[in-house]
Amino acid sequence: MRVPPQVAVSLVTLLALAGCGTSSNPTVDPPTGAPTAPTGAAPSAAVRSPAAFDKALHDELVAMLDRDQADRGGTPQTESDQARTARLKDIISTHGWPTFALVGEDGANAAWAIAQHSDLDPAFQLEALGLLRTAVASRQASPGNLAYLEDRVAVGKGEPQVYGTQVRCGPDGPSPTTPITDERVSSGVGPRRVCPPWPATWPR
Repeated sequence: MRVPPQVAVSLVTLLALAGCGTSSNPTVDPPTGAPTAPTGAAPSAAVRSPAAFDKALHDELVAMLDRDQADRGGTPQTESDQARTARLKDIISTHGWPTFALVGEDGANAAWAIAQHSDLDPAFQLEALGLLRTAVASRQASPGNLAYLEDRVAVGKGEPQVYGTQVRCGPDGPSPTTPITDERVSSGVGPRRVCPPWPATWPR
């Protein structure tokens, strides 16, 4: 499934992480209070792409996410989450964080989604979070994606989340996996989340 460019702003575009618990379902808009890139900020040296758009790397990342989503949609893949995590580590070691400039918005969203699913390697998730923060500050990654990964890492540590993107499903519907620290969003989590079965048009 390919999401229209106008929806890809948070990507929140390519993800309905499978199941509940620490999962997050996609929304069109970034979570309330999500971080925003500073207006007029120039890309920093830490995230500026070392070369022009890399189509081969873009295609690889998008294909990795396709396999990730197929796996979560019930079609077993030979490639595991751990294998995708390992490959993303290699990519970062060679290229730095995959930015908009290097791999396009869908490639950058794919990199984020793979990091989001790297729950078995919390140290790497934390590293990815730092790199994504830097990329967002330079307008080279999605603020919405950053909000999701901020909450994912916090929930993995058993800590309160900021944006309420991580929910579990119960008999009364979705509820935050851990408490939400930001009162601006705590009252709006329920209406922005649904439990399975999800609409057929959503990626898994």
